[in-house]
Order: sequence, then C-alpha cells, then structure tokens
Amino acid sequence: MPSHSQEEEDKPCRACSDFKSWAKLQNKTKMTAPTKPYSQHKDCPLDKDELGRSTWGFLHSMASYFPEKPTKSQSADMTKFFNIFAQFYPCEPCALDFQEDISKNPPKTKSKDELAKWLCERHNTVNAKLRKPQFDCSKVHERWRDGWLDGSCD
Repeated sequence: MPSHSQEEEDKPCRACSDFKSWAKLQNKTKMTAPTKPYSQHKDCPLDKDELGRSTWGFLHSMASYFPEKPTKSQSADMTKFFNIFAQFYPCEPCALDFQEDISKNPPKTKSKDELAKWLCERHNTVNAKLRKPQFDCSKVHERWRDGWLDGSCD
C-alpha cells in the first residue's frame, strides 16, 4: 500500500467537516482560494452534511423496509449492523457520538415499526444537538417508504 504524503495527512477530514468549515481550513493551509467550491463538483467526496443526509436517508429507508415480524436472526443481524456501522462511520466525532447514544439506547429490532421509531428517536437526538427541528416519528413510513398522504410523492 502506498504511503500518504505529509500534505495528505494534514488535510482536514472531508467527512467530518461541512463545506464552510472545510473551505476555511483549506484557505488556512493554502493562501489561495479554490477556483470553484469543492462541493459543486459532482464527483467530490461528501462533506459532513452531505454524508449525514445520505446516511440518514439510507438508514431510515432500511428501517422502513425491515420485516414487520423479523426472525431472531434478522433482529440480531440488524442490531449487529448498527453496532458495526457506529464503529466505521467516516466522521469520527459523529461515530463516537452515535456509539455513545446506542450504548444507552440499544437498537430495537422486534419489528419494522419499533426499529423505525427507535431510529427516528436517534435522529431526533442528533437534530436536537445540531439545533435542527424534530421530526414527527409517527410519519417515518410516509417519509421513507410509502410517500406523503397528500400524494405529493406520486
């Protein structure tokens, strides 16, 4: 495996920074501003906000498609998934925070509804820390599986 250069090691973690923070760090390490904002390129690594939105979308969708009556094996695997996911999430502060949260609030995997509600509560915990609005957890399946009742997703 090739070794990383010192410049690569000093770069800020893209998955740990939003674009504004990342750009400030880039401007401190390089005296010239980038000609185009990093996040406007289609094939660039996700920043913390993009990664978070994509991850929450994936996790909520997965929970909404979890079996209504999972087998013991499916329940155990989903619990393992969340514990492993929390270890390897690319944003280290986010991963450590999620690990702490799920150690206090272990995954609930006895049914699709239980898992979806548990995950929504975890997401709302993060939203509260970020001073973002809380999501109505009674609407998770509308948002992530069935579409809004008003037909706006049809």
